Amino acid sequence: MAYSCQLMQESPLLGFPRLRFIHLFVLLLVGLFQISSGIVGQVSKSVREKALLSCDYKFCSEEQSIHRIYWQKHDKMVLSVISGVPEVWPEYKNRTVYDIANNYSFSLLGLILSDRGTYTCVVQRYEGGSYVVKHLTTVELSVRADFPTPNITESGNPSADIKRITCFASGGFPKPRLSWLENGRELNGINTTISQDPESELYTISSQLDFNTTYDHFIDCFIEYGDAHVSQNFTWEKRRCFRRRNEASRETNKNLYIGPVEAAAEQTV
Repeated sequence: MAYSCQLMQESPLLGFPRLRFIHLFVLLLVGLFQISSGIVGQVSKSVREKALLSCDYKFCSEEQSIHRIYWQKHDKMVLSVISGVPEVWPEYKNRTVYDIANNYSFSLLGLILSDRGTYTCVVQRYEGGSYVVKHLTTVELSVRADFPTPNITESGNPSADIKRITCFASGGFPKPRLSWLENGRELNGINTTISQDPESELYTISSQLDFNTTYDHFIDCFIEYGDAHVSQNFTWEKRRCFRRRNEASRETNKNLYIGPVEAAAEQTV
């Protein structure tokens, strides 16, 4: 193919103004396509994991020279493949693995929260003297930071027979929701607070619950974030508390001095 040889000769560097113009054109073109195409695929991963995003486009390796592949996130380029030669943008260098054999997919390593968003793969093919769009795929990448198991602590007694406990968890994403549950029934928590670190974007959440100590309780602190959740349980058994007090009373009686044996015998007469 004559045009195939011409393409191999013109493989320009990404810094060239002409190629920058082509990338701007692709970004504009994708914006128009996304209006009607919507989200094709969805990938959900945790921070520090690897995400595989597939272009879902197949063609023979012999045709690489007449194709251009562009991966971008929103309005920013991620990587391009021109005449079979991949080029990765600085923000994604050293953590991007491109796989031509696997439907022109690429893997993003060591995920961070800012990697979340919409990624688009555009495939152009050289036909009739110019490049035309042959394929477009959009993938939504969700990245979460997993919360650790919540910590439940006792926080005093607001009044007689009422105890207060606090549930706390920090270091997760996306925005969490905390529920207090007992036997599948949601309880009314108090002093629930949610805060987000402006730099790391990670959330901290805490909530308190008051309960009556004269009853047994099996309470769960349940935290949802995105499609994941963590929980911790708290058990209060009033009988155990009474047993402990009675045992302590018996131990105290054993240590009482009631005088010599004769005195004790006189008391039993």
